[in-house]
Amino acid sequence: MFASARMHHGVVIVTCWLAGFVTCLLFFQYSKNCESFTFASIPEQSLIIESSNDNKSTHPPPAQQEKPILLLWVWPENYRFDFSDCKTIYNIDGCHLTDDRNLYNQADAVLIFHKAIKWDLSNLPPSPRPPFQRWIWFHVESPTNTPKIPGLENLFNLTLSYRRSADISVRYPLTVSKTPNKEFELPKKDKLLCWFVSNNNPSTGTGTRMKYYEELKKHINVKIFGSLSGSRMKSEDYFPTMASCKFYLSFENSIHKDYITEKLNGPLAVGTVPVVLGPPRENYEQFAPGDSFIHVNDFPSAELLAQHLLRLDKDDEAYRHYFDWRKHVSANRHLTIWNQEFITYICHACEYIGIHKEYKQAHDIYNWFFS
Repeated sequence: MFASARMHHGVVIVTCWLAGFVTCLLFFQYSKNCESFTFASIPEQSLIIESSNDNKSTHPPPAQQEKPILLLWVWPENYRFDFSDCKTIYNIDGCHLTDDRNLYNQADAVLIFHKAIKWDLSNLPPSPRPPFQRWIWFHVESPTNTPKIPGLENLFNLTLSYRRSADISVRYPLTVSKTPNKEFELPKKDKLLCWFVSNNNPSTGTGTRMKYYEELKKHINVKIFGSLSGSRMKSEDYFPTMASCKFYLSFENSIHKDYITEKLNGPLAVGTVPVVLGPPRENYEQFAPGDSFIHVNDFPSAELLAQHLLRLDKDDEAYRHYFDWRKHVSANRHLTIWNQEFITYICHACEYIGIHKEYKQAHDIYNWFFS
């Protein structure tokens, strides 16, 4: 009985071993077939995707976006400069700036200088303009010196001006720093009160400033430079001469809101106190610290202003207080070479076109500008 059981047990073991062997053999063969089938069935595209997930650099770099084209329709006053100056001077490179009129139909914007427009509008670009294109009214004179050319009212959908409310407002901005600037070193002064002036044509609005000057010079000596003095100043002498003056007459040729020009920026940049005549003090303080300049309206008369300047000439400590603002604010020198007058405006128009793509409706420029 026991022998029979042992024999039966052995048969069972051998049978199980054979069954396992056959099963393994079949599984091995099936695995080979499955492996072959699996890789043969993976689409080629899936292999590429899987590979690209491991190595992102296999994707081609995205195409560089084409720069918008800004067409300068007329050179202002025929003052020409190298378009690369926008990159060199202001680090502005956001558009393709050109004066090639053959690119008119491709231009994203056309810059049109107001003073160059003929009275019959015959030198304007073809109209109607392409629907994607913007026309920029380029004008930096005050309303006193702006002729109302008929027919322009609703042609332009962008404005470029000194006005703060312009679409492209271009000024001489002061920069603010949280970290204190290095201690300001006052330039050597050998002149008390200076004025660089060439235009005294009453038709341009100069009557107000000339009247004030005629009264002021009765009480204080004013050193005159420019063609009004009989000689023209060289551009390289502009800033050094201004820096040698304690005070400078920053008198605008006409008085209008926001019409505050390089006449303020120059003395601020070189370390001279500007004595301003133009819009009210509140308007000036929107562009410069209130303790950085002296406004003629601060004094009831030109005589009292002259007395104040003469006192400051004898009080170094009080004079230096006009430069306290320099601890956290800086002014940069503007361009002074004759053909550089319009560079900053054109370059900043390029910057604007490179950034702003939104639609702008044409509006009545005269209603805006003369209001």
